[in-house]
Amino acid sequence: MWATGFPVLDEYLGGGLRAGELTLLGGPQGLGKTTLALQLLRNVAVSGSAAVYFSYEHDAVTLLAKLLALESGEARGIDGLSLARVRSVLQQTGEASDLLAAFSAVPGGSDAVAAVTSYADRLFIHESSGKHTDLDQVQAVVSEVRSRTGRPPVVVLDYLQKIPLPGSTEVEEERVTRVVEAVKDLSLELQVPILAIVAADKEGITAGKRLRTSHLRGSSALAYEPDVVLILNDKYDVVARHHLVYDLGNAERFRGWAILTIEKNRGGLNNVDLEFRKRFEQSRFEVGGQPVEEQLVDERVFIE
Repeated sequence: MWATGFPVLDEYLGGGLRAGELTLLGGPQGLGKTTLALQLLRNVAVSGSAAVYFSYEHDAVTLLAKLLALESGEARGIDGLSLARVRSVLQQTGEASDLLAAFSAVPGGSDAVAAVTSYADRLFIHESSGKHTDLDQVQAVVSEVRSRTGRPPVVVLDYLQKIPLPGSTEVEEERVTRVVEAVKDLSLELQVPILAIVAADKEGITAGKRLRTSHLRGSSALAYEPDVVLILNDKYDVVARHHLVYDLGNAERFRGWAILTIEKNRGGLNNVDLEFRKRFEQSRFEVGGQPVEEQLVDERVFIE
Protein backbone atom coordinates (compact mmCIF):
# COMPACT_ATOMS: atom_id res chain seq x y z
CA MET A 1 0.00 0.00 0.00
CA TRP A 2 1.29 3.45 -0.94
CA ALA A 3 -0.26 6.51 0.73
CA THR A 4 -1.00 9.38 -1.65
CA GLY A 5 -0.10 11.98 0.98
CA PHE A 6 -3.62 13.44 0.81
CA PRO A 7 -5.05 12.13 4.11
CA VAL A 8 -8.76 12.32 3.31
CA LEU A 9 -8.22 10.67 -0.07
CA ASP A 10 -6.17 7.90 1.53
CA GLU A 11 -8.95 7.38 4.08
CA TYR A 12 -11.57 6.74 1.39
CA LEU A 13 -9.19 4.64 -0.72
CA GLY A 14 -8.58 2.37 2.25
CA GLY A 15 -5.02 3.54 2.80
CA GLY A 16 -3.85 4.64 -0.63
CA LEU A 17 -2.79 2.99 -3.88
CA ARG A 18 -2.39 -0.79 -4.14
CA ALA A 19 -0.01 -3.01 -6.10
CA GLY A 20 -1.58 -4.41 -9.24
CA GLU A 21 -4.28 -1.75 -9.40
CA LEU A 22 -4.96 0.84 -12.08
CA THR A 23 -6.23 4.31 -11.15
CA LEU A 24 -7.49 6.77 -13.76
CA LEU A 25 -7.42 10.53 -13.17
CA GLY A 26 -9.58 12.67 -15.43
CA GLY A 27 -10.55 16.31 -15.51
CA PRO A 28 -10.96 19.38 -17.71
CA GLN A 29 -7.88 20.91 -19.27
CA GLY A 30 -6.02 23.25 -16.92
CA LEU A 31 -7.57 21.98 -13.69
CA GLY A 32 -4.42 20.42 -12.29
CA LYS A 33 -4.30 16.77 -13.35
CA THR A 34 -0.54 16.91 -13.86
CA THR A 35 -0.14 18.99 -10.71
CA LEU A 36 -2.08 16.45 -8.62
CA ALA A 37 -0.32 13.41 -10.10
CA LEU A 38 3.15 14.92 -9.70
CA GLN A 39 2.41 16.03 -6.14
CA LEU A 40 1.17 12.54 -5.32
CA LEU A 41 4.39 11.01 -6.69
CA ARG A 42 6.43 13.54 -4.76
CA ASN A 43 4.63 12.51 -1.59
CA VAL A 44 5.40 8.86 -2.36
CA ALA A 45 9.09 9.65 -2.86
CA VAL A 46 9.27 11.74 0.32
CA SER A 47 7.89 8.77 2.24
CA GLY A 48 10.87 6.71 1.07
CA SER A 49 9.28 4.79 -1.80
CA ALA A 50 10.22 4.86 -5.48
CA ALA A 51 8.19 6.61 -8.17
CA VAL A 52 8.41 7.10 -11.93
CA TYR A 53 6.58 9.69 -14.01
CA PHE A 54 6.15 9.04 -17.75
CA SER A 55 5.52 12.47 -19.23
CA TYR A 56 4.11 12.52 -22.76
CA GLU A 57 3.18 16.20 -22.35
CA HIS A 58 5.95 18.06 -20.52
CA ASP A 59 9.74 18.05 -20.53
CA ALA A 60 11.81 17.35 -17.43
CA VAL A 61 12.65 21.02 -16.83
CA THR A 62 8.94 21.91 -16.71
CA LEU A 63 8.31 19.21 -14.11
CA LEU A 64 11.42 20.22 -12.14
CA ALA A 65 10.07 23.78 -11.97
CA LYS A 66 6.77 22.44 -10.63
CA LEU A 67 8.56 20.42 -7.95
CA LEU A 68 10.70 23.36 -6.83
CA ALA A 69 7.66 25.65 -6.55
CA LEU A 70 5.75 22.91 -4.73
CA GLU A 71 8.56 22.45 -2.20
CA SER A 72 8.80 26.17 -1.57
CA GLY A 73 5.05 26.30 -1.03
CA GLU A 74 5.12 23.33 1.33
CA ALA A 75 7.85 25.00 3.40
CA ARG A 76 6.70 28.64 3.32
CA GLY A 77 3.04 28.51 2.41
CA ILE A 78 1.75 31.29 0.17
CA ASP A 79 4.95 33.23 0.86
CA GLY A 80 6.99 30.59 -0.96
CA LEU A 81 8.37 30.91 -4.47
CA SER A 82 5.84 31.09 -7.26
CA LEU A 83 6.07 28.82 -10.28
CA ALA A 84 6.64 31.89 -12.44
CA ARG A 85 9.61 32.93 -10.30
CA VAL A 86 11.09 29.44 -10.40
CA ARG A 87 10.75 29.33 -14.19
CA SER A 88 12.46 32.69 -14.45
CA VAL A 89 15.44 31.46 -12.44
CA LEU A 90 15.66 28.21 -14.42
CA GLN A 91 15.71 30.14 -17.68
CA GLN A 92 18.82 31.91 -16.47
CA THR A 93 20.73 28.73 -15.67
CA GLY A 94 21.69 26.00 -18.07
CA GLU A 95 22.83 22.88 -16.26
CA ALA A 96 21.30 21.06 -13.31
CA SER A 97 24.66 21.40 -11.51
CA ASP A 98 24.06 25.15 -11.37
CA LEU A 99 20.71 24.83 -9.57
CA LEU A 100 21.95 25.41 -6.05
CA ALA A 101 24.02 28.40 -7.08
CA ALA A 102 21.18 29.83 -9.15
CA PHE A 103 18.64 29.58 -6.34
CA SER A 104 20.96 30.53 -3.48
CA ALA A 105 20.24 34.21 -4.01
CA VAL A 106 16.47 33.65 -3.99
CA PRO A 107 14.75 33.60 -0.57
CA GLY A 108 13.80 30.02 0.13
CA GLY A 109 15.41 28.82 -3.10
CA SER A 110 18.21 26.81 -1.52
CA ASP A 111 15.74 25.00 0.73
CA ALA A 112 13.55 24.09 -2.25
CA VAL A 113 16.53 22.70 -4.16
CA ALA A 114 17.66 20.74 -1.09
CA ALA A 115 14.15 19.29 -0.66
CA VAL A 116 13.97 18.06 -4.27
CA THR A 117 17.53 16.71 -4.04
CA SER A 118 16.60 14.68 -0.94
CA TYR A 119 14.33 12.38 -2.98
CA ALA A 120 15.84 12.78 -6.46
CA ASP A 121 17.25 9.24 -6.30
CA ARG A 122 13.70 7.86 -5.85
CA LEU A 123 11.60 10.03 -8.17
CA PHE A 124 12.34 9.42 -11.84
CA ILE A 125 11.08 11.59 -14.70
CA HIS A 126 10.89 9.92 -18.11
CA GLU A 127 10.48 12.24 -21.10
CA SER A 128 8.14 10.06 -23.09
CA SER A 129 7.20 10.16 -26.76
CA GLY A 130 3.81 9.54 -28.33
CA LYS A 131 5.67 7.84 -31.18
CA HIS A 132 8.23 5.73 -29.36
CA THR A 133 7.36 5.21 -25.66
CA ASP A 134 5.08 2.21 -25.92
CA LEU A 135 4.16 -0.13 -23.08
CA ASP A 136 7.15 -2.39 -23.72
CA GLN A 137 9.40 0.58 -23.00
CA VAL A 138 7.30 1.53 -19.99
CA GLN A 139 7.76 -1.97 -18.63
CA ALA A 140 11.50 -1.84 -19.23
CA VAL A 141 11.87 1.49 -17.44
CA VAL A 142 9.75 0.39 -14.48
CA SER A 143 11.82 -2.79 -14.17
CA GLU A 144 15.02 -0.75 -14.29
CA VAL A 145 13.77 1.62 -11.57
CA ARG A 146 12.79 -1.34 -9.43
CA SER A 147 16.23 -2.89 -9.88
CA ARG A 148 18.02 0.38 -9.17
CA THR A 149 16.07 1.30 -6.05
CA GLY A 150 15.20 -2.13 -4.74
CA ARG A 151 11.57 -1.00 -4.49
CA PRO A 152 8.50 -1.44 -6.70
CA PRO A 153 7.66 2.09 -7.88
CA VAL A 154 4.38 3.92 -8.09
CA VAL A 155 3.90 4.74 -11.79
CA VAL A 156 2.19 7.72 -13.43
CA LEU A 157 1.36 7.79 -17.15
CA ASP A 158 0.63 11.32 -18.39
CA TYR A 159 -1.42 10.68 -20.41
CA LEU A 160 -3.06 7.41 -21.46
CA GLN A 161 -4.41 8.45 -24.86
CA LYS A 162 -0.87 9.32 -26.00
CA ILE A 163 0.59 5.86 -25.37
CA PRO A 164 1.37 4.42 -28.82
CA LEU A 165 0.47 0.99 -30.13
CA PRO A 166 3.13 0.12 -32.74
CA GLY A 167 1.59 -0.67 -36.10
CA SER A 168 -1.94 0.11 -34.99
CA THR A 169 -4.35 1.53 -37.57
CA GLU A 170 -7.40 1.32 -35.30
CA VAL A 171 -9.78 4.19 -34.61
CA GLU A 172 -9.26 5.91 -31.27
CA GLU A 173 -11.97 4.01 -29.37
CA GLU A 174 -10.50 0.62 -30.32
CA ARG A 175 -6.95 1.78 -29.68
CA VAL A 176 -7.79 3.22 -26.24
CA THR A 177 -9.55 -0.03 -25.33
CA ARG A 178 -6.42 -2.01 -26.12
CA VAL A 179 -4.18 0.48 -24.30
CA VAL A 180 -6.18 0.58 -21.06
CA GLU A 181 -6.48 -3.20 -21.02
CA ALA A 182 -2.72 -3.50 -21.53
CA VAL A 183 -1.97 -0.94 -18.81
CA LYS A 184 -4.16 -2.86 -16.37
CA ASP A 185 -2.38 -6.10 -17.29
CA LEU A 186 0.97 -4.37 -16.80
CA SER A 187 0.06 -3.22 -13.29
CA LEU A 188 -0.84 -6.81 -12.41
CA GLU A 189 2.24 -8.31 -14.04
CA LEU A 190 4.67 -5.90 -12.37
CA GLN A 191 2.67 -5.69 -9.13
CA VAL A 192 2.87 -1.90 -9.04
CA PRO A 193 0.17 0.76 -8.73
CA ILE A 194 -0.33 2.71 -11.95
CA LEU A 195 -2.09 6.07 -12.13
CA ALA A 196 -2.94 7.11 -15.69
CA ILE A 197 -4.13 10.60 -16.57
CA VAL A 198 -6.91 10.58 -19.17
CA ALA A 199 -8.23 13.29 -21.45
CA ALA A 200 -11.89 14.28 -21.70
CA ASP A 201 -14.07 14.44 -24.79
CA LYS A 202 -15.56 17.70 -26.10
CA GLU A 203 -18.80 17.29 -24.15
CA GLY A 204 -16.91 16.81 -20.91
CA ILE A 205 -14.93 20.04 -21.16
CA THR A 206 -17.93 22.33 -21.64
CA ALA A 207 -17.89 25.18 -19.13
CA GLY A 208 -20.46 24.77 -16.39
CA LYS A 209 -20.87 21.04 -17.03
CA ARG A 210 -19.65 18.43 -14.57
CA LEU A 211 -17.15 16.00 -16.04
CA ARG A 212 -17.94 12.35 -15.37
CA THR A 213 -16.32 9.01 -16.18
CA SER A 214 -18.57 8.76 -19.25
CA HIS A 215 -16.87 11.88 -20.64
CA LEU A 216 -13.40 10.35 -20.71
CA ARG A 217 -12.18 10.27 -24.28
CA GLY A 218 -11.95 7.09 -26.24
CA SER A 219 -13.68 4.01 -24.85
CA SER A 220 -16.17 2.48 -22.44
CA ALA A 221 -13.24 0.34 -21.25
CA LEU A 222 -12.07 3.41 -19.33
CA ALA A 223 -14.97 2.78 -16.94
CA TYR A 224 -14.64 -0.99 -16.80
CA GLU A 225 -10.89 -1.74 -16.57
CA PRO A 226 -9.61 0.53 -13.75
CA ASP A 227 -9.90 -0.26 -10.08
CA VAL A 228 -10.27 3.42 -9.14
CA VAL A 229 -11.51 6.41 -11.14
CA LEU A 230 -10.84 9.93 -9.86
CA ILE A 231 -12.43 12.93 -11.58
CA LEU A 232 -11.43 16.57 -11.03
CA ASN A 233 -13.91 19.42 -11.48
CA ASP A 234 -13.78 23.10 -10.65
CA LYS A 235 -16.00 23.70 -7.63
CA TYR A 236 -17.43 26.90 -9.07
CA ASP A 237 -18.60 25.01 -12.16
CA VAL A 238 -20.44 22.23 -10.34
CA VAL A 239 -21.82 23.72 -7.14
CA ALA A 240 -25.60 24.11 -7.09
CA ARG A 241 -26.93 27.50 -8.18
CA HIS A 242 -28.58 28.37 -4.86
CA HIS A 243 -25.21 28.47 -3.10
CA LEU A 244 -24.34 31.41 -5.35
CA VAL A 245 -27.68 33.20 -5.49
CA TYR A 246 -28.04 33.61 -1.74
CA ASP A 247 -24.37 34.33 -1.01
CA LEU A 248 -22.62 36.06 -3.89
CA GLY A 249 -19.39 36.05 -1.92
CA ASN A 250 -19.24 32.30 -2.39
CA ALA A 251 -18.53 32.66 -6.09
CA GLU A 252 -14.97 33.89 -5.68
CA ARG A 253 -14.33 31.50 -2.80
CA PHE A 254 -15.49 28.47 -4.79
CA ARG A 255 -13.15 29.35 -7.66
CA GLY A 256 -10.24 28.57 -5.36
CA TRP A 257 -11.25 24.93 -4.83
CA ALA A 258 -11.24 21.78 -6.93
CA ILE A 259 -13.57 18.84 -6.43
CA LEU A 260 -12.00 15.39 -6.61
CA THR A 261 -14.66 12.72 -6.96
CA ILE A 262 -14.00 9.04 -6.35
CA GLU A 263 -16.39 7.77 -9.03
CA LYS A 264 -15.22 4.16 -8.87
CA ASN A 265 -13.45 2.36 -6.06
CA ARG A 266 -13.29 -1.43 -6.02
CA GLY A 267 -11.62 -1.34 -2.60
CA GLY A 268 -14.05 0.95 -0.78
CA LEU A 269 -16.63 3.70 -1.08
CA ASN A 270 -17.34 5.42 -4.36
CA ASN A 271 -19.32 8.51 -5.41
CA VAL A 272 -17.42 10.45 -2.76
CA ASP A 273 -16.83 14.18 -3.38
CA LEU A 274 -13.72 15.68 -1.77
CA GLU A 275 -12.45 19.24 -2.08
CA PHE A 276 -8.93 20.62 -2.10
CA ARG A 277 -7.76 24.22 -2.20
CA LYS A 278 -5.87 25.11 -5.36
CA ARG A 279 -2.45 26.72 -5.02
CA PHE A 280 -1.62 26.61 -8.70
CA GLU A 281 0.70 29.60 -8.45
CA GLN A 282 2.96 27.13 -6.61
CA SER A 283 1.95 24.07 -8.64
CA ARG A 284 0.25 22.28 -5.77
CA PHE A 285 -2.94 21.54 -3.91
CA GLU A 286 -3.24 21.93 -0.16
CA VAL A 287 -3.22 18.33 1.06
CA GLY A 288 -5.68 19.00 3.88
CA GLY A 289 -8.88 18.49 1.94
CA GLN A 290 -12.30 17.45 3.21
CA PRO A 291 -15.63 16.06 2.02
CA VAL A 292 -17.79 18.57 0.19
CA GLU A 293 -20.67 20.03 2.19
CA GLU A 294 -22.47 21.92 -0.57
CA GLN A 295 -24.85 20.36 -3.07
CA LEU A 296 -23.25 19.63 -6.43
CA VAL A 297 -24.96 19.35 -9.80
CA ASP A 298 -24.07 18.00 -13.24
CA GLU A 299 -24.95 21.23 -15.01
CA ARG A 300 -26.02 24.67 -13.98
CA VAL A 301 -26.62 28.19 -15.29
CA PHE A 302 -23.70 30.51 -14.62
CA ILE A 303 -24.11 33.32 -12.12
CA GLU A 304 -21.57 36.07 -12.76
